[in-house]
Amino acid sequence: MNTWLITGASSGIGASLARLVARQGATVYLAARREQELAAVAADVTAAGGTAVMFPCDLQRADSTEQLVRDVIERGVPDVVIHNAGRGNCASIEDTTDDQWQAMMTLNVESIFRITRGLLPAFRARNSGTFVMISSVAGRMAFPFNAAYVTAKHAVIGFTAALRTECAGTNIHATAVCPAGVLTPWAAVTEGGSIGEIFGGGIPRSRAYAHELGTELAPLTPMMEADDVARIIMDTVAAGRSNDVYTHPGTHEQAVLAAENRMALEDMFLPLYLGMRDAYAERSSS
Repeated sequence: MNTWLITGASSGIGASLARLVARQGATVYLAARREQELAAVAADVTAAGGTAVMFPCDLQRADSTEQLVRDVIERGVPDVVIHNAGRGNCASIEDTTDDQWQAMMTLNVESIFRITRGLLPAFRARNSGTFVMISSVAGRMAFPFNAAYVTAKHAVIGFTAALRTECAGTNIHATAVCPAGVLTPWAAVTEGGSIGEIFGGGIPRSRAYAHELGTELAPLTPMMEADDVARIIMDTVAAGRSNDVYTHPGTHEQAVLAAENRMALEDMFLPLYLGMRDAYAERSSS
């Protein structure tokens, strides 16, 4: 597996992964909208011993996504596809606009569908290949004030599951990777404002709510470095067939609880939800 297509490769997890696989001498197809940042990652890939091929594109546009597929096939079908491109939002349900909702679906879900649909016939023809969808713990559980993103990431989980059923018994693998908080700019550049600010304002407020309610603090997991998540993705690809992957300690157990007893999970996180509600209300009134 020496040729990788990585979307959202200009920063964060995508850029970290590109640099790591380059050290193994991989050819790395780099797809992202920001061409200047993409060129910097390409230079790092080359310096690390890999071969970088840039595909500047805007995956929020169907025509650009379809063109990416054609360009990739013309260059050579990759062995591994990392569906990493994505962005979040920050808005209550009633504040979420049609444009914001559609943008979350187009980038986070539809681009994955279009790229997978375009490359799957070539994967089938050679009976090999790996798709990795970067979902989120928000694809299994929810947090307030980013319903469009939560919905999109749940859809990614569903699409991955459906793809696996159609590829069952073959050497084509599909896995969803579900990170929690990662130390990247992602939370600061969500549509509608920074969701990071809402979490950041909600967490200290949650302590007072936990005391008032007589409950434990919400079970938050420590942030991880993008390089650490990238290494987990590399290990997942190397494993071949894999269950969904939870990068942060405790999040798999929370996902299971969400499926088995959502009220119990909500009760565990209630202090955080209330703290985030106050932070969102304060920001909205300022």
